[in-house]
Amino acid sequence: MDYLIILIKIVVVMGIQLLSCAILVYFERRIAGFIQNRLGPNRVGPQGILQPFADVLKLVLKEDITPTAANRTVHDLAPIISLAVAFSAYAVIPFGNTINLFGREIPLVIADINVGILYILALSSIGVYGITLSGWSSNNKYSLLGGMRSSAQMISYELPMGVSLLGVLLIAGTLRLGGIVAAQSGWHWNVFLQPLGFITFLVASFAETNRLPFDLPEAEPELVGGYHTEYSGLKFGAFFLAEYANMITAAGIITTFYLGGWQFPYLETFGLPAFWVSIIQVLSFVVKVVALLFFFIWVRWTIPRFRYDQLMNLGWKVMLPLALLNLLGTALWITLF
Repeated sequence: MDYLIILIKIVVVMGIQLLSCAILVYFERRIAGFIQNRLGPNRVGPQGILQPFADVLKLVLKEDITPTAANRTVHDLAPIISLAVAFSAYAVIPFGNTINLFGREIPLVIADINVGILYILALSSIGVYGITLSGWSSNNKYSLLGGMRSSAQMISYELPMGVSLLGVLLIAGTLRLGGIVAAQSGWHWNVFLQPLGFITFLVASFAETNRLPFDLPEAEPELVGGYHTEYSGLKFGAFFLAEYANMITAAGIITTFYLGGWQFPYLETFGLPAFWVSIIQVLSFVVKVVALLFFFIWVRWTIPRFRYDQLMNLGWKVMLPLALLNLLGTALWITLF
C-alpha cells in the first residue's frame, strides 16, 4: 500500500510539473511581450493559450538530425540526463505537511530522506554532465564551447550555493528538508534570518539554471545556440523542457530553504479543520513558487547578459566571499546567542 501511495505521488508530481512547464512557456512569452510593449502569442486558441501545445506538436513532427561525425550514443544520452536530473530533484521537496485521506495520514513529499540537502546538491552536480556531454558529442566547435562554458559556470556557482546553504543547515540543525521547513514556523523564515545567504543562493540558482543574465552556454550572438546547436526535434525539446523544469525545481528549493516552504504563518491558531489546513499549506507553497517563477522571467527580460569574465569574477570574487562571510557570521551568532 505504501509503494502504491509513493507511485501515485510520483505520477501526480510529474504530471503537474509537465503541465506547469507548458503553462510557464506561455506566461514567459506573454510577460516578455508585456515588458517589451508587444502582444506575445495570441493566435493559437483563446489569447494564444494553446501555443505551448502547438510548439510541442511542431517539435514532435520535426526530423531528428544527428551530425555524421557526432558520437551518437552520447548525443542521444545527454538530453535524457538533463531531463532526468530536472525531474528527480522534486522527489525530496515537501509541498505540504501531511493530509488525511481515506483514514490515512499521507506526507506531502515523495521521499522524506534524512540527507535531502546532499541529494539536491548531488543532483545539481550531475546536471552539468548533460550539457557538457551534449556539447562534446556534437563535434561542433560552438557546441563544445557552450559545453565548456557550462561546466565552468556550474562548478563556479555550485560552490557559493553550497556554502550559502550551510548557514541554513546551522540554524535548522538537520539535513531533512521537512525539518528545515518546520524550523521556519511563524515568521522565522530564513530569508529574514539569512538575507545574505538568500541573495547568494538566488543568484547561484540563476547560474545553475542557465537563465539570463547567466545564459553563456547558449549565447546566440557568439555560439549560434551553444550546446544544443546540433539538436533538433524531440531531443531539442527535451533540453527546452529541462530548462523550465529546472526553473520550477529551483523555485521550489528556494521556497523550501528560505521562504518557509509550505508554512503559512500561525495557521494552526486559526482553528481550521485539518484537511483545510493541509490545502492552505499546499496553496501557500504554490503561491511562493509562482512568485519566484515570475521573478525568474522578469529578470530574463530586464537584465542584459554578462560577459564571460564578468561571470567568473562575480562567482569567485564576489559570491564565494559573501557566502563564506554569511557562514562565518551565522556560526558566530549561534555560538554567542
